[in-house]
Amino acid sequence: MRERRRVAAHEAVGPYTLLRVERGGLEPGTPGQFFMLEAPGRVLPRPMSLCLAPPGELAFLIDPIGPGTDALCSLEPGDELHVFGPLGNGFRLDVRQPLLVGGGIGVAPLPYLSEVLGAPPTVLGFRTEWHAEAARLLPHGEVVVEPAYVTELIEPGFDILGCGPEPMLEAVRALCPDAQLAWEAPMACGYGACYGCVVEIEGTWKRLCVEGPVLRAA
Repeated sequence: MRERRRVAAHEAVGPYTLLRVERGGLEPGTPGQFFMLEAPGRVLPRPMSLCLAPPGELAFLIDPIGPGTDALCSLEPGDELHVFGPLGNGFRLDVRQPLLVGGGIGVAPLPYLSEVLGAPPTVLGFRTEWHAEAARLLPHGEVVVEPAYVTELIEPGFDILGCGPEPMLEAVRALCPDAQLAWEAPMACGYGACYGCVVEIEGTWKRLCVEGPVLRAA
């Protein structure tokens, strides 16, 4: 569903921005799914995982790394933008002993996932203490900052659900072949038409917007 929604609030979370928009008729979907946010003045929308789903709102954690994300982070309460979603495939929730694993802006879908799963154990890795301020969105999480790595906190016996940069995901996949991992790629359409989000996983090409973004590692 695509709707024009009003910005309810925004706040800084370390280097990131938590953008809250009025939910309207949009459903939050399954944790790990994403929405396309159309920033004013930009041609292409930007894919964003849902971070939080409080009553009447949808909240997105955004890393301002370019003109599109900068435009989204500059929105003020009362501004409007088009929101399209939920899209893609989220995490399977029928896991016995979940452990959430996040790295950097990959923390974005984990607060909503944690809420749905009842606050399971969570481990988070960040480049700096400033980036690690995002850990306050998951106050029960265990945090490491480089040069330590989040994979050092993963213990055997858990069902891993993770999101983060590709090197982190590859390291998690090597440790946990059955992990559910949310991959990242640029997207232009969000529904499989443009092939802009194709990535190679285990020798197979995947369109993350329709076959992901959450894929089983094995």
